[in-house]
Amino acid sequence: MSDATKTRILLADDHALVRRGVRLILDNEPDLVVVAEAGDGAEAIEKARTDEPDLAILDIAMPRLTGLQATAELSRRHPDLRILILTMYDNEQYFFEALKAGASGYVLKSVADRDLVEACRAAMRGEPFLYPGAVTALIRNYLDHAADEESSTRVITRREEEILKLVAEGHSSREIADLLVISIKTVERHRANLLQKLGLRDRLELTRYAIRTGLIEP
Repeated sequence: MSDATKTRILLADDHALVRRGVRLILDNEPDLVVVAEAGDGAEAIEKARTDEPDLAILDIAMPRLTGLQATAELSRRHPDLRILILTMYDNEQYFFEALKAGASGYVLKSVADRDLVEACRAAMRGEPFLYPGAVTALIRNYLDHAADEESSTRVITRREEEILKLVAEGHSSREIADLLVISIKTVERHRANLLQKLGLRDRLELTRYAIRTGLIEP
């Protein structure tokens, strides 16, 4: 495979020894070639301009500009450039900041010999690459946001929803009280709260609401 058809890589790390080791891994692959190296984030931005790489691999902790700062600037200047973060930090905050800045993936140096080549190819296919701990963090973050969103958008309580469903199914207040093991007075209070919260007038409108929101079938 000629160099013209290989993925052109910019490698930025402030430790020459690390760059040398990573370069050995990458240049050993038939479809990858390191065309430029940088010792800090500012130099990486300059090398991206002069050497026109397809992919940039950046360390986080670098002088002048950090890898995260460089990622944000490179994403702004070169929207088509793929960017990977290669770091020693197994840190959720850095991981999310890297994604926010525009990185395509996050690879730990401790497993670079195993994961980096795959990450490069995934990035060039337009696919994200995340180490296992990052996947766990993403799932947890999603679930936390989903829970926050549900609590902020939920109009009625779980108990009110239960009562709404039973009212819409045609149960009387006494039947609902027996089913939920609560007093009739409590059922009536929940029912009044439902009408007030939802801006509805009677059982018929409650039933229509229950159908519309999928609590019961029409």
